[in-house]
Amino acid sequence: MKPTVRLRAATYAAAMIFAGLAAQPAAAAPERPECIAPAKPGGGFDLTCKIAQGGLQEGKYLNGAMRTVYMPGGIGAVAYNTIIAQRPAEAGTIVAFSGGSLLNIAQGKFGRYTESDVRWVSGIGTDYGAVVVRKDAPWKDLKGLMAAIKADPTKVVFGAGGTIGSQDWMKAALTARAAGIDYKTMRFVAFEGGGETLTALQGGHVQVYSGDAGEVASVLDAGVPIRILAVFSEQRLPGRLADVPTAKEQGFDIQWPIIRGFYVGPKVADADYQWWVVTFDKMMATPEFAKLREERGLFPFNKTGKDLDGYIKQQVAEYRKLADEFGLVRK
Repeated sequence: MKPTVRLRAATYAAAMIFAGLAAQPAAAAPERPECIAPAKPGGGFDLTCKIAQGGLQEGKYLNGAMRTVYMPGGIGAVAYNTIIAQRPAEAGTIVAFSGGSLLNIAQGKFGRYTESDVRWVSGIGTDYGAVVVRKDAPWKDLKGLMAAIKADPTKVVFGAGGTIGSQDWMKAALTARAAGIDYKTMRFVAFEGGGETLTALQGGHVQVYSGDAGEVASVLDAGVPIRILAVFSEQRLPGRLADVPTAKEQGFDIQWPIIRGFYVGPKVADADYQWWVVTFDKMMATPEFAKLREERGLFPFNKTGKDLDGYIKQQVAEYRKLADEFGLVRK
């Protein structure tokens, strides 16, 4: 075959492939969109679904209103297992996840399923860990607190809304380790949530709250007398907490992002999966969504599709390493 003929044949073949792809119908918006919140009403998973409901408006992005379905159990484990095993191909169902979900996967708390068993769609925002003390506490910065912990770990009690192995416990354990003490000697009291922990902090029952920056910022706005010594972010946070230094600035390389987002089942068709990815990209590029995210106390985290998938797999690998170091991995 002459070169010119080969070129024409190749061009024709490429054109046919393109035409075939173009002929495939694009996925339409789901008829009955739903968001599964893997918990009871209220709390972070419910908040995540409400952000999707508020951002993906009916008539603009969706053909019908998105409903929230509550599926509590195992801090996301029941929903994760249900979607994979029983509802793997539901194109209209997105499931909320958080950094806590990823930490639990890393610890083996989701059973035999791993981070590779669902299709990660979109992150919609993030919070960050924060070290909080009473406003009249003797420590003015993180260095002062670290020195006190190292001098006598028994006199500095951490409190947070989570048991051993939870995100809040991990933040406290990382702080203790950065202070140069064995995390097993750390005094830690688990509470039902952030509100109860803050009450204990105000009452002097604990000295340090390993909380979340966004949540604490709203408490500051309400006039509660507390001081944020550091945030566990790579760079200083915008807005209300711009004056709070990072732990890294103060000589302690502790970072703890608390992302929120969505995944779909492993057998959802590529076209339907891409519809969600593209739709979230469009929504998150709008000023309306930026305002909605800020009102919910979250900071920007606009990763979708392959970008999000890569981030999550890297994050779970890091969590798995940490969990192993702290003796938390289920064998």
